[in-house]
Order: sequence, then structure tokens, then C-alpha cells
Amino acid sequence: MVVEPDPEPLAGAAEALRGGERTPTEGVEAALERVAAVDPELRALLAEPRRGDRLGAAAAGLEERHPDPDGRPPLYGVPVGVKDIFHVSALPTRAGSELPPGELAGPQADVVSRLRDAGALVLGKTVTTEFAYVEPGPTRNPHDLEHTPGGSSSGSAAAVAAGLCPLALGTQTVGSTIRPAAFCGIVGLKPSFGRIERGGLILVSESADHVGLFTRDLAGMELAASVCCADWDGDVSAGRPVLGVPDRAYVDQATEAGRAGFERAVQGLVDAGFEVRYESAFEDIDAVTARHRALVTAEMALSHHEWFERYEERYAEATAETIRDGRDIDAETLATGRASQRRLRARLGERMDEAGVDAWICPAAPGPAPEGIDDTGDPVMNAPWTHAGVPAVSVPAGTVDGLPLGLQVVGRYGGDERLLAQADRIAAALDGAAVGGD
Repeated sequence: MVVEPDPEPLAGAAEALRGGERTPTEGVEAALERVAAVDPELRALLAEPRRGDRLGAAAAGLEERHPDPDGRPPLYGVPVGVKDIFHVSALPTRAGSELPPGELAGPQADVVSRLRDAGALVLGKTVTTEFAYVEPGPTRNPHDLEHTPGGSSSGSAAAVAAGLCPLALGTQTVGSTIRPAAFCGIVGLKPSFGRIERGGLILVSESADHVGLFTRDLAGMELAASVCCADWDGDVSAGRPVLGVPDRAYVDQATEAGRAGFERAVQGLVDAGFEVRYESAFEDIDAVTARHRALVTAEMALSHHEWFERYEERYAEATAETIRDGRDIDAETLATGRASQRRLRARLGERMDEAGVDAWICPAAPGPAPEGIDDTGDPVMNAPWTHAGVPAVSVPAGTVDGLPLGLQVVGRYGGDERLLAQADRIAAALDGAAVGGD
């Protein structure tokens, strides 16, 4: 096990740095010590020559620019992990692939610029599956090194869970933020589609890619979202939400262990005074999942058309097969998938109105992290919400045999602020409900 015994969450770390309890230089030194101690086994970060020199200079420059605590930006001195499909100035982008880095180069991602403008320091690039899709990288789950951390944002989730950094960037095209957060026992946010700008990101799917965030705490997630999300309203609050559990056919896609953990979480929430209603959300969950996969596969083929023409032999076979499959999907199927996204988004809002539901709750993954690192797990519990582009957050919800489970909380499109406020109340109730399961 390489999880830090008592890792400092983002909200506390940011407050300590802004207030001068420790300097960015001291924070960088502590982070580098943790990386040296843990990452040779965990393999969450990409190797970087002279990482310490780069970070030391950045920390010193930050201290010089902000000597007055009252004027320090919100993420002053906070080390951040960045999934290696975002461009970062002065760091190469490899996207977990064997393509020449020069082919993948581009201007710094908009969200990385937002983080740096808010005072964050880029600890390093985190491991991704190849081009953020199917081919796994070498990262391991910090709760058990023989298990996957999930993907495609493997390194980002593992780095936060293991205490290498309190905040990391990921993405989600199907389940690449929510599932790794659940497997690693941390908080993951997939915001509403388009809420975080995607400039400077190597896309899988134009219609489905979301920028995601990882923290260990919901207070920290609210801080990170306020920096990264457009037009964030920090004054939104939420009472105790009425919770909806979606269709049985959807929930039954989870494993026996996953369903049992979910039922314990639901009972814990009921015991804490939440009203839980069992309601229909999807007309045909299998059809939704199939349309989403076809859409993503077709758009990945479009995104990679030029690179694949020149470098097909450098792609992993699983990725190459996905691109070839995508080339066979016709324009009508692609259009149907895009129209399906709009219909499902509208339907979910209508169902919430009809049922009097404020948020949906469901398993964040089919169960705990599978053994082995050759597969990152099944994103089936995340696909419909990603297809609709509605916001989702995973919060820790017990364990099975020492491996974490997550509860997925899903809100209305555009209601990210309210969703995080609701998730905060839900997580607090779960903390006091003894939903462990071990």
C-alpha cells in the first residue's frame, strides 16, 4: 500500500500556502520527497529530467511575485498533476503513445493556464492510457499495487490518492474521471459538457470529451472548480436533496459486490434522513451505451485521421483497431449519436422534474478495482451520464476487501455548483453511516 496515511486535502493545503504556514518552496520539496518515495512503484508520473530544478525555480518566482498573503491567488503554490493529453508549456506531450512528441505539440491548454494563473505549480505530467482511450499505461492502484487505478486518467487519480499532489487534471470520454476516482477512493468531478474549456487538449471525441478534476475533498473540489469552470457561482447552496435511483436494468450492470456496496450507501443515506426514490431515467440503457460507443469510436477515427495515416504502425493494436472500426461507421450513425445526446439530456431534466428528484445516485463503477493492470475496468456505469453531458461527481462510499467503492451523484446540466453542494451533504452523511463493508 502506498496511500499516504493522512494526506492533506486541497482546501487545507491551499489555505496553508496562502497563509504562509509553509512556502511554495517547502511544499515543492515535500512533494518531490513523496514522489521519490512512492512513484517508482506507483508509476503515476511521467519521468522528467531536472523536475526539481524546474519546480524550484517556479516556486521561487511565485514567492517573489506574491510576498503579501492578502494578495495571493487561490491555488498559490499548490502542486498539480496534469494528464498527458493536455499541452503544458516547456513539457512535451506524449499522450501515452509512441508517436513523435513533435507531432503532438501545441499551445498550452486553457485549463492549465487557468491553474497557473491561480498560482498552481505543475508537479508533472501524469500517465494516461494511449490517447486517453483503451490501451493501459503502467500506473497501479495505490490501495493495492496488483490492481488497476482505472483509466484513462490513471496517473492523475493515483497521484492524488497517494498524496503526490492534492489536485490533478483528467478527462472523461466515457468513464475516465469518475471510475478512477472511485477505484482510488477520492473525489472526481466530470462537469457539465463544455463547462471547462478544452483548448490545448488532444481530443478523443469532439462531442463527448469533458475535462475532469481529482481531489481528496469536496471543499477542495469546489475550490478547483471555481478556478477551472467558466462563470462559477460560489454562492450556490443546497438543502438536503431528494435522491433518485435510476432504472434497475442500469444498476444491475454493477457486480454483486458493487450492488451490495451501493445498497449499503443508499440505506446509510435513508438512515441519515434523505428521501430516496426509485425512478425511470433511461428508456433503453443498452441502446444508450451502444450509441455512445459508436459516436466516440467514429469521432476518434476523425480526430486521428492524419496521424493514423502517417503513423499507423506506432499505435497500440487495441487503439488502432478502435480507429479502424471508427472509419467504418457511417455518417447517419454518427448523426444519430449526436442527436441522442441532446435527447437524453432533455429527457433526464424532464424526468427529474416529473419525479421531484434533485440528483441521481448510482454506483460510480461496477465494483471495486479489478485485479491486474492490463485493463482499466468497465465504464458502463458512467456512459449514459457522459452521453448526456450532465455533471457527475464520485464520492468515497466504503470498501470491499480494502479496495474503495464510489457513489456517483449526478445533477442537472449546468447545475455543477448545486451538485457539489449536494454531494457535500451526501458525503458527510456517508462518513457517519458506517458503509464500509469490509
